[in-house]
Amino acid sequence: MSDSPEDTIVAAVLDAIAEQRLPAGAKLGEQTLSDLFDCNRANVRRALASLAAQHVVELRPNRGAFVITPSPKEAQDIFQARRALERTIARHAAGNASSEDVACLRRNIVEETRARRSGDKPAELRLSRQFHMYLAGIAGNKVLERFLSELTMRTTLILGLYARSGGSHCAEDEHDRIVDALEAGDAEQLVELTDEHLRHLEAGLNFRSPKSSSNLRDQLLGTAGIRP
Repeated sequence: MSDSPEDTIVAAVLDAIAEQRLPAGAKLGEQTLSDLFDCNRANVRRALASLAAQHVVELRPNRGAFVITPSPKEAQDIFQARRALERTIARHAAGNASSEDVACLRRNIVEETRARRSGDKPAELRLSRQFHMYLAGIAGNKVLERFLSELTMRTTLILGLYARSGGSHCAEDEHDRIVDALEAGDAEQLVELTDEHLRHLEAGLNFRSPKSSSNLRDQLLGTAGIRP
């Protein structure tokens, strides 16, 4: 069964956010989305309501829908929440990882490194987020996994808005060291490395110089299945 127009719009917006093509503050015009996805505005409104429920879109009365723009305080709160959440995930994952899980994570790191070195920023960002979601899956708690999915998406917006430089801002060996601790079953080291990794990401933020956005059509046309 094919996806509904609402599902297609939601997936396209989330993909564009995850790859930093659709930045914080971008306006999601109903008519533009209706034209891009060849659907009616009722479909668009339902999609935007779904995105608002996931806390990545803000619906402003009489103004329309906008990708959320986290304030510096909200950005700090999100990183604090991620550290607390991912420390718990790390503790559970340390005793759950199979050899197949470790191999999957190492393949992800190889692909992420290749994307970084080739300058493929969208792929690097997607693979970096995917790494953290794989760890959440290994931990085996669907509730934590769902919360992390939302927080990682919001983190991507924060990095796109406030980060000092491009890319996912991960040191090349950080994910490797996390997998080493996971493979060794060393829960304390895994928790420490995960916390250190997230603090490193937060330390790269510059709240004095938020970045600007561009055209919605251009931001979404890179998504698979969409045509001008």
